[in-house]
Amino acid sequence: MNAPIELCPSVQSGPQAIPISPPPNLEAIKRRQQATWASGDYAVIGIRLQIVGELLAEAANLRAGERVLDVAAGNGNATLAAARRYAEVTSTDYVPRLLDKAAERARADGLTVEFRVADAEALPFSDGSFDVALSTFGVMFAPDHNRTADELLRVVRRGGRIGLAAWTPEGFIGELFRLVGAYVSPPAGVGSPVRWGDETYLVELFGRHAADIHCTRRTFNFRYHSAAHWIEVFRTYYGPTHQAFAALDSVGQARLHADLVKLLDSRNLGGPSSLVVPSEYLEVVITRH
Repeated sequence: MNAPIELCPSVQSGPQAIPISPPPNLEAIKRRQQATWASGDYAVIGIRLQIVGELLAEAANLRAGERVLDVAAGNGNATLAAARRYAEVTSTDYVPRLLDKAAERARADGLTVEFRVADAEALPFSDGSFDVALSTFGVMFAPDHNRTADELLRVVRRGGRIGLAAWTPEGFIGELFRLVGAYVSPPAGVGSPVRWGDETYLVELFGRHAADIHCTRRTFNFRYHSAAHWIEVFRTYYGPTHQAFAALDSVGQARLHADLVKLLDSRNLGGPSSLVVPSEYLEVVITRH
């Protein structure tokens, strides 16, 4: 007599069946993200966010001679802010062209920085190599949040600091991501990057290794000639928006454009002849225990 066959939960019949989705292929997602950030030219956007890096350097209380790592540095806003304070800075990103842009800026300002191509989820540094790790609107986009947080904690010495800037879910960029996501779906099974802008979530990621987590909600103002000007710049140079428009047909592009105008106009504080759109972000300083 043959023994009965037990079906695994994902294929059992009847009302108790619970389908099990396969885990997301994070490496494949990361490769697509890397291509996204390499498209356009993020440096055109990033250079206008320099004030965020300067404020973060002050919040993290950077000191001359400290070993500082900028992770997912983009075109180097936090990198330059740290180097201006005479820190010993290593700047990393997984898009080489962005690091080239950061290096040009450092040379123009006469600053000494080491640049390394590196993945935020697998940093090529020994445990406790740095006094401070920084990231402005960078690590929040890594697909594996827990692994990224663990890497930041690993490379910072005990008593060192981790300084982060991340867009909040409630702010303008959070709303922008939701709008774009209605046209081009984000990867399934991957947490939203704006979760890094939520205090409770950061405690989940870092709390077990933190002596202190200090959060400050700040505002960055996007300043452009008009909504149409903002869309032109972001459609051309900002990887996620650039790729979203590229994925749509002409009808979809027109609809997305119209919805972006509506969003920007609804948040514009600059009056009829200018665009000033406040965008909330979370500034975080974590002290490693």
